[in-house]
Amino acid sequence: MENRSHALTTGFFTITLLIAAVLFGLWFNRDRVERAPYVLATTRPIPGLNPQAPVRYRGLQVGKVGSIAFDPNVTGQILITLNINKDAPITRSTFATLGYQGVTGIAFIQLDDDAVGSPRLATNSDAPARVPLRPGLFDVLESRGKAILDQSELVTKKLNTLLNEQNQRVIIGAFSDLSATAQAYRALPEQLQPTLERLPQLADQAQQTLKSFNRVAGNADQLIGQLQSPNGPLARLNNTADHISDSVEALAGELELDTLPQVNSLSDDTRASMRALRKTMNKINDRPQSLIFGAPGTPPGPGEAGFSAPSK
Repeated sequence: MENRSHALTTGFFTITLLIAAVLFGLWFNRDRVERAPYVLATTRPIPGLNPQAPVRYRGLQVGKVGSIAFDPNVTGQILITLNINKDAPITRSTFATLGYQGVTGIAFIQLDDDAVGSPRLATNSDAPARVPLRPGLFDVLESRGKAILDQSELVTKKLNTLLNEQNQRVIIGAFSDLSATAQAYRALPEQLQPTLERLPQLADQAQQTLKSFNRVAGNADQLIGQLQSPNGPLARLNNTADHISDSVEALAGELELDTLPQVNSLSDDTRASMRALRKTMNKINDRPQSLIFGAPGTPPGPGEAGFSAPSK
């Protein structure tokens, strides 16, 4: 009987000691950090996020998720309560995103700030301040993935339209034409081979022609130099032209001194002859019978036979 009572006492003592150790461990490991409440309100899905999930500010853990519940005032909206250390720099430009730990799918809250030095965001337990929740990396990938899938579907439809039976026949015909063209071009090297073999000869001939042209150019330069020399043909030709010009001027002077007086005398004689001819023509006009009977005689003057004085 004593053994049983001793065993019962020992059992109670052991159980009491275990309970005391657990309570001491809980008291020793209790969180003594003072935290401030903040709220995230979102209508986005939050897969993998659970209460007690860590809250990190730029990679540093600053708190935990307190609770997750639906907003009783807004249908479909989720309220996430965050318990964040009071020394964490939560400002008016701070925002939250949903992050994931590796490939486990366990989510956490990632806090970040658009600016440095912004005013701190005031909060209290009665009216917790709200921090905006922005789309995270996976949300962006999901939206981009949907856009990429839509574009891929559109591209697939266009490819189906492009590869219909009619276009397939056109494409096959184009490939046939390309094959025929390639076969036609395949014979070009054989046709060009004689021309290619003659290219060295043509190059030699072109070189010789160029040398001949250079010699001609050299001769032309020499000829031009000789023509333009001080005693060259051009200078002699200029001298000859100057002599001819002087001779012509001298001849003109001689003509002006010798011939012009004779021409003037001949002109005076011609004028006198013309005046005499004009008088003769006037007389003929006045007495045409003079051409037959001759000119009338001169009437006798005073004292001559046959003179008669005119009557008054």
